[in-house]
Amino acid sequence: MYDKEYFAKQLTDILEPLKKYYRGSKVLFSQHSAWYDDIAADTEAFARPLWGLVPLWAGGGSDADFERLYAEGIADGVDRDSEGFWGDCHDRDQRFVEMAAIAYALLFARDKVWDVLSDTAKDNLTEWLGTINSHDVCDSNWIFFRVLVNTALRKLGRGFDEKRLEKDLSRLDEFYISGGWYRDGEHGQTDYYIPFAFHFYGLVYATVMKDEDAERAEKYKERAAMFAKDFIYWFNEDGEALPYGRSLTYRFAQTAFWSACVAADVRPFPIEVMKGIIVRNIERWLKKDIFTRDGILSVGYDYPNLHMSEHYNAHGSPYWGLKAYMFLMLGDEHEFWKCGAAPMPDLDGLKPIKQADMLISRRNGESTAYVCGTNEEFACGQIIPKYLKFAYNARFGFNVMRSQINVEEAAPDNMLVFEADGMILVRRRFISCVNGEDSLVATWSPFDGIRVTTRIVPTEDGHIREHEITSDRECTAYDGGFAVASRDTDKCTASAGETALAYNSFERCEVYSETGGECVIISASPNTNIRYRKTVIPAVKYAISRGTTKVRTIIKDR
Repeated sequence: MYDKEYFAKQLTDILEPLKKYYRGSKVLFSQHSAWYDDIAADTEAFARPLWGLVPLWAGGGSDADFERLYAEGIADGVDRDSEGFWGDCHDRDQRFVEMAAIAYALLFARDKVWDVLSDTAKDNLTEWLGTINSHDVCDSNWIFFRVLVNTALRKLGRGFDEKRLEKDLSRLDEFYISGGWYRDGEHGQTDYYIPFAFHFYGLVYATVMKDEDAERAEKYKERAAMFAKDFIYWFNEDGEALPYGRSLTYRFAQTAFWSACVAADVRPFPIEVMKGIIVRNIERWLKKDIFTRDGILSVGYDYPNLHMSEHYNAHGSPYWGLKAYMFLMLGDEHEFWKCGAAPMPDLDGLKPIKQADMLISRRNGESTAYVCGTNEEFACGQIIPKYLKFAYNARFGFNVMRSQINVEEAAPDNMLVFEADGMILVRRRFISCVNGEDSLVATWSPFDGIRVTTRIVPTEDGHIREHEITSDRECTAYDGGFAVASRDTDKCTASAGETALAYNSFERCEVYSETGGECVIISASPNTNIRYRKTVIPAVKYAISRGTTKVRTIIKDR
């Protein structure tokens, strides 16, 4: 069933609704704004479908309409005398991100986007791409955008900056930690940008430069193989992946790493296993409410939701997810098209991932990640709930804050929050963390005057949280469990007595304390959960005294 024709049609079905929005070099259907200018946003919407079209074309597929749209659109976008000109670039310009997609096309589908251009258009494109070498890019995975551009220009026999290319490749190595893991730039987060940026681009480079830069190409492949041994823990048996960190609106980009491994012939697991991860993840996404009424990928996660977005999510941003289709460039006779989609292999019950400050518990084919919470200063939209919860689980999703005015709008699933001075104050200031083999201990502070040391111990049916709270004031704290879906169709039951319990037909969470406290149900503000439009949170409400208070909360998620 899952052959090349199947996935080619799947991809073209995703892309077809976009065609009516192409206007030369831009794709126009914006209904909201990002931090960058509108021209850059419309350019992004033009460029990002290439992440899917390029492997389709490279693998022998075709679509006459898109081939014409991109041949004409690229020529228009780099023509300074055209109204469609994409514009001059500045330091840290969003256009640099989209240059990577164009470079991807030049590397793998030259006949569709380069050979069809006039000599003038080729010169214009070379000049426009080359401006990335005269500006700063973000000191992060963005450096790979410049690497891809210079590599593409090199392959075309056009002027490229050899010194800059080597310097950038060396800088990327400085982000490497160990075991296949990188840290993504100045803020040092370890999230989905490691698989669908660092490793994805590294494997693209390894594929096209295997002859000219064989040693580095092999290094990138070796690192990807090591990383895979940890990253597989981010995927459930049913195809769901951990919702954790930023850029979740890229959705099935979660599996782009596995697609790049297959395309680059990196085999950390049997190809049937990797195909199974790819198939199950994409299939689950395409059954969700992720498209608008006219078939456009929305900004959101399980449903359209700007509330959880980042400031760099424009209307075309979600098409970054098409990186997942890199496997389409495989030849017609490749074994990937003929093999089955195997289930997940046996995995350890507990998996410490020290490089990511994470301890993963694996139960019943499902992963729960317990994290240290170290990225509190990286501000680009709802960063605290995306990185600083105690636990992340795909079945429950997680909530983002609507406000800090009251506990309902703070929606504090899997957080210990404090109510003081009419505000809900959350886990924020990271102090230290010890990530052990079977537990995790983090010390943190929500604000001056309160310091908390939290020990998290995974159990067979959930986890235990032990908090030691040192406070210079009396206040109230809420220790929340997982957010349980409570839409009308979920028929959720929630009650609080000796325990706080919420359940529906597909998930359950029970929370209680062994050290006193009041069990409560928090009705989270609607549209705060990334998976479900309405949720309730079982929690324990504690009275915190001046001095030191120790509490112990039990969370059961089965």
